[in-house]
Amino acid sequence: MSLPDERRDSETVHVDHGNEADISPPRGHAFPIVGVGASAGGLDAFTQLLQALPNETGMAFVLVQHLDPHHDSQLTEILSAATGMPVRTVLDGMPVQSDEVFVIPPNVTMILEDGVLRLDDRKPGLHLPVDAFFESLAHVQGGRAIAIVLSGNASDGSQGVKAVKAECGITFAQDEASAQHIGMPRSAIATGAVDYVMPPVEIARELVHLSRHPFVVAALRHDASEEILPDGNGELRNIFRALRQSTKVDFSHYKRNTIRRRIGRRMIVTRVRTMAEYAQLLQDRPDEVRELYRDLLISVTNFFRDPGVFDALRRLLGDLIDSRDAGEAFRVWVPGCASGEEVYSLAICLKELLEEKGLTTPIQIFGTDISETALDRARSGMYPHLIEQDVSAERLRRFFIHVDRGYQVSKAIRESCVFARQDLLEDPPFGHTDLISCRNLLIYLDAALQRKVLPVFHYSLNPTGLLLLGSAESIASASDLFSVI
Repeated sequence: MSLPDERRDSETVHVDHGNEADISPPRGHAFPIVGVGASAGGLDAFTQLLQALPNETGMAFVLVQHLDPHHDSQLTEILSAATGMPVRTVLDGMPVQSDEVFVIPPNVTMILEDGVLRLDDRKPGLHLPVDAFFESLAHVQGGRAIAIVLSGNASDGSQGVKAVKAECGITFAQDEASAQHIGMPRSAIATGAVDYVMPPVEIARELVHLSRHPFVVAALRHDASEEILPDGNGELRNIFRALRQSTKVDFSHYKRNTIRRRIGRRMIVTRVRTMAEYAQLLQDRPDEVRELYRDLLISVTNFFRDPGVFDALRRLLGDLIDSRDAGEAFRVWVPGCASGEEVYSLAICLKELLEEKGLTTPIQIFGTDISETALDRARSGMYPHLIEQDVSAERLRRFFIHVDRGYQVSKAIRESCVFARQDLLEDPPFGHTDLISCRNLLIYLDAALQRKVLPVFHYSLNPTGLLLLGSAESIASASDLFSVI
C-alpha cells in the first residue's frame, strides 16, 4: 500500500481490483459462430432453422440443448436429415469449422476456447449450459458471435445473450407464437438484449442476410485478429450530433473504437452498408437513435462480481467503520450503476459488516446512471433465478424475496439505496462519500474525460474515502490525488 505524500490533497485510497475490460476485438475465428440454445420443443425449432438455411453461409452452428443425462442422444442423426451440412456430436477439443453443425452431447457443459470446443462434466447444482456456451462465445468471438434462443422452459440463455450483445454480437429469440415452450425466449427478450424476435424460418433468412453484410464478408478475407470497423469521421460527427440532440448525452469523448464497434453492430442489424447511410438512417428514423443509445450504454454486471474484490473491500471497510462515529451515515456512490447489482451487493456487504460489529450505522447508497431503462430495473430490485449463481443461499434467504420470475431485493435493503439519473460529466457529484465504486465506466471514456472525472471523485470523497476501480482502469492521470492499496 502506498500512502499519501505531502503533495497530495487527501488520504483518499484507490483499490485496484476487478475484471472489467474495454470491448476487445475478436480473438477466435474470422467466420461467425452461431450458438443456438434450446430445451423443451427446441428440436423441432432447430430442425426448422436448419431446413431453411443454405448449406453454405460461411457460418458455424453450435446447438446447446438440455438433454436427458441418462440417455444417449439421437440429435445428430435426426438433424442430419434436415440439412446438407455435416452434423457432428462434439468431442472434447473438436475444432469449429464453418458450414458445419456441432451438437452438444448429454450431461456436459461446453465452452468455446482457443478455437475449439471444450467439454466438462456436468457439476451439481444449477445447470445452465446455454449461458455457459454463450458467454464463452462472446468472449472468444466478440462481434462475430451470434446467439439464438429457441423454445424451452426456464431462463437458460438470458445471461448469455446479454454477454453476446455487450461484446457487439447479434442476438435472436424465437417468437412466442411459434415456440412450443416460451420460458427461455421470453426470459431472453425480457433482458432487453435481443435484436430480433421471429420464428425459426425467418431467423434463417436473417442469418443469410447477415452472412452477406460487408463487415462479415470483409472479416472472412482477413486474419481473425484484424478488426473491420466502419470508417467515416465526418459521418461520425453527425451521429454524435444526432445522439446529443435526442438524448442530451455527448458521446464524442467515449473511446472511438468502442463507439465504432457499436455502430458497426447496428449497421449489420439494420442492413446498412456505410457510415453515411447509417447517419442518414438516424435522421430518417428517430427510433434508431434510441436503439443506438441503448447499445452504447449496454453493460454486463452481476451480484458480487469478482468475489475477491468484495473480500478485500470488506477488510478495508471494517477499518474505516471502526474509525468513524457510529451514528454518522456511511455514504456510498456507484456511478454508472446499470441495473443495480453492484449497488445492492455493496448494501448487503455493509449490512453484514455492521451486524457483525453490533452497529446500527445508517447506510446511504446512491446509484446513478444515464440510462432510465437500467435505472427502472434497478429501482424494482427484481432479478431472475440466475442470480443463484452469484448469491449464496444464505444471502438469498436473508436479503431477497422469492417471487414468480426470480428474486426481489428485500425492502430493508432497497430502502437504503437511491437511484437517480445523472450524467457524470455534466451533473453535480454527490458529496461527503466514504466509498465510490466505479468498475464499469472509466474504460469507455477517453483520456481527456478520465482526467476530468477523477478529480470529481476526489472532490466527492471524504479524506479517508475509498475509490474502487476495475483492473483495466487506473488513476494514472490523478496520481497526485490518490494513493493505491
